[in-house]
Amino acid sequence: MITIYDAPRSGHCHRVRLAASLMGVPFETKPVAELDGERKGPEYLAINPFGQIPAIRDGDLVVRDSNAIIRYLAEKYAPDGTWIPKNLNERTRMDEWLAVAAGPLFRGPNTARLIKVFGFPADPDLARDISTLLFEIMEAHLQDRTWLVGETPTLADIACYSYVRVADEGDLDLTPYPAIREWLSSVEALENFLPIPRP
Repeated sequence: MITIYDAPRSGHCHRVRLAASLMGVPFETKPVAELDGERKGPEYLAINPFGQIPAIRDGDLVVRDSNAIIRYLAEKYAPDGTWIPKNLNERTRMDEWLAVAAGPLFRGPNTARLIKVFGFPADPDLARDISTLLFEIMEAHLQDRTWLVGETPTLADIACYSYVRVADEGDLDLTPYPAIREWLSSVEALENFLPIPRP
């Protein structure tokens, strides 16, 4: 069983919990808020010196960064699945979407939510502009496909799901994007899907 060092409402942490659930990987969560000093305390900094969440422990191995973690889980626990495409071109497209998750998705919907829900000091107009561009690109991309890459779900769908699903918490409206909403429903229909907690 792996241990996920977790914050329940973090989309990065949900990304890891979702991947583990979809791949059938047994896990337990350890909320970082319950550790002495939380993310900046010595207990967690011994696990991740950057103080970022999530991290996982699998035996003696600690893996940090949500995208690195979901790739590790797929390669170790679901090597025969579709999560990492065998085809080089599709695998490259998947990696592009992982970069989107770490870039525009982080700076757009994630930041808009951080501002609205958690009082994060950032420019809401910039976060909204980045989100709008991202949603327009995703909507066009999903017009004639179910998944972000190929014919089956991949890590791209796991990595991008969480913050798009809770975009409304950042006052972002998905009503104009029916293809995105259909894609969210497709992810949610997967066996062992795990929803992101809402307040």
